[in-house]
Formats: sequence, C-alpha cells, structure tokens
Amino acid sequence: MTELRYDAAVIGGGAAGMAAALELDAAGFSCAIIEREDCLGGILMQCIHNGFGLHEFSEELTGPEFAERFIDRVTKSKIAVYLDTTVIQFDTAAAIPTSSFLLPTFSRSLLCVSPKGVIRMQCRAVVLAMGCRERNRGNVRIPGARPAGVFTAGLAQRLVNIEGYIPGKEVVIIGSGDIGLIMARRMHWVGCTVKAVIEIQPYPAGLTRNIVQCLRDFDIPLYLSCQTTAIFGNDRVEGVEVTPAGRQPFRIDCDTVLLSVGLVPENELSRAAGVEINGATGGPLVDSSMMTSVEGIFACGNVLHVHDLVDWVAQESRRVGQYAAAWLSGSRPGLQIRTRAGSNVRYVNPARIDPLNENQLCLRSLVVKNDAALELRLDGRVIRRVKKSHVQPAEMISLTVGPKDFPGQTAGADSVLEFAIN
Repeated sequence: MTELRYDAAVIGGGAAGMAAALELDAAGFSCAIIEREDCLGGILMQCIHNGFGLHEFSEELTGPEFAERFIDRVTKSKIAVYLDTTVIQFDTAAAIPTSSFLLPTFSRSLLCVSPKGVIRMQCRAVVLAMGCRERNRGNVRIPGARPAGVFTAGLAQRLVNIEGYIPGKEVVIIGSGDIGLIMARRMHWVGCTVKAVIEIQPYPAGLTRNIVQCLRDFDIPLYLSCQTTAIFGNDRVEGVEVTPAGRQPFRIDCDTVLLSVGLVPENELSRAAGVEINGATGGPLVDSSMMTSVEGIFACGNVLHVHDLVDWVAQESRRVGQYAAAWLSGSRPGLQIRTRAGSNVRYVNPARIDPLNENQLCLRSLVVKNDAALELRLDGRVIRRVKKSHVQPAEMISLTVGPKDFPGQTAGADSVLEFAIN
C-alpha cells in the first residue's frame, strides 16, 4: 500500500474539483485531485455543444473547451492528479497528533484503488466535488417490461459523442431537463426522428434557451402536463403510452426512449464520512464557509446542489477552495444563523450564513412567475425585498447577503433568515 500525505484532497476532477484545487494550490497548500475516470474534465468532456463559458470566460465554448481551460492550469500547477483512481473508504476518525500551532495535521484518511494498487491518502481537509448522476426509470416507476432501447439522456450523449454509436432511430424523450433537450437536438442532427418530449409538469424543466434552440428550432413537439404511463415492447421498445392530465391516453410509436427526469448529487461518500445531508437538495448541509457538518470537509458544485450552468459551478468552487485554504490557515466560522426556504422556494444554500460577512446564496423557485418579489425575512420581519422580472424552477437564483442587510437588526445564534417568493 502506498502512503501519501497532502494538506487537502479534492474528490472529483470536473470543473468543480479543478476550480477548488487551483485555489488551494494558489494559497500555497499541497493538494491532490482524485478522479475515477481516465482524464480530467468530468461530464464536460461529452458535452460537445456550445453555450459554456459566457460568464466564466466571456466567450462561448463547448464543454471540452471549457474543461481544457482548467486542465491547462492544473497541468501547470503543483497539484497532484490521480486518474483512474476511486475512493472506496473515507475514514474521518484517523487523527494524527496535532501540531504545536494546535491545528490538525493529517486527520482524514482516504483509501483509494488505482491501476498502480491501493493508496492511503492522509490529509487535513477534503473537498467533495463528485458531481451528480441521472435519475433512471426505477426512480420514476414507469410500468412495462424491460426492453432494449431505454437509456438515460446522459448515457445516450456519451454513446453518440464519445463512443460513436447511435442508440436508435425513432426517439421519445421523457422529461424536459436540459440534457434531454440538448439530446433531442443531437439525435435530430445524427438523422434520428425525435417524436416528442414528454413533461409531467405544466412547465418545462430546462432553460428557456434550450427550449427554443433544441425544440422549437427543429419543430420537435413538447407535451406538457403529460405522464408516461407505459413503455411497450419486450425485446425492443415499440412505443410509449402518454396520459395528459384529465384526458385519455394515447400512444407514440418509437424504438428508443431517453430519460431526462432529473439529477441527483453523488453523495455515497459524503454519507460514509458522516456528513449530514440536505433533504431538499440531496447534497450536504453546509455553513457560510461551505463546510459540511464534519469539520474540515467542504462541498461544491453539483454534489452540493444541481446547478443550471457550469459557470456557476466554477465560481462557487473557487470560493470553496478559498474557504478551505482559510480553514487550513486556522480561520474558523463566526456567528452562524440558519437559512430556511419559505413559500414558493424549494431550497436555499448554504444552510447557515455569517451575518457579519458577505455570503453568496443560491436558491430555486417552486413556481413560474413574472414580476415576482423575493423577500428576506429575519425572524419573521422583512429586511429586504428583491424584484425579479421572471422566476422558474429551471433557473437558479443567486444573491449576496451581508452586513448591510442587517442594520439595526439583532441576529443571534437562534435567528432564522427565511426566503419567500411572492
């Protein structure tokens, strides 16, 4: 077994992991990225469409181009990169005696497997950046047999863009998430007939730009308020049954079904480390420094909550790298007050903020609404109102909350800052 020691280990080599690791390296701490695939970049490497980087680089890039910008910086840094390496055990109790500065030295132990054998990596801080995975047919419980031709949209994207295979000829996409919308266009481009996109909600689940560029531009039908109630076929998919709300079901013949029914943060390792999970997001509960309930373990990117743009992932993860570096230098969070999702808000991240410093928060609306107002309520009192021309569940809302929001207000350890949309 190979024994290694670093100040920090970053689990995941996508945009989140690389952005956090670069900040730790810039602060002068030794850092390792552990990535289970054979290259850095994560899911970006199969996203060959453009639309990335408008906020991060002020230009439009494809997914691989976006990833390449970070990969080049990691390559030129002192960051150690372990590819084809998987963390199989996370031991948070493996403490080494503290230094003379009363700071922990190597208090986290990661057991990893790689082509070169077993690695035990000890570190003072860990950044969780494992990303997310797709929900599948079992998660949405669509009745029927188990014929060939049912794929998640992300798997189909990999088959087409990386492996060079076309999964079928006549396609129905269940769910209007962004990956499904992008794959509707991609399947059309490779010569398939996309019969329909079926969405159970009365509004699309993806970004407006993807509805326009991926469906309307190619005359691909979008059925809202419709549930897929059966998949037909034994050996191969033959069709799907679609049931509109309050109406009779109808059948669409097809040979392929792509599922775009949501993403789930990849948090098996987080749970193994004893990290408390947020029931609303499926990711860790974090405080104002993006530290989880286990001291010294931080989280960022889609493992924390599913983002709508990778640009926001990169920005958030840079902050997490800076917070982790500050923690390694001895900084500890001060007063923390809880945040809470109020009416028409699905979740708020982080779960705790520091009222004496600037905090960057992200939240999701539960409604589609024009001319909305986002209210911030401290212990029931409205302290700030933000006008929003449009809100919808597909688009993340970001705002900064800091000392200017609490003038003359007393925010104690038991205070709660609630967010509501009216």
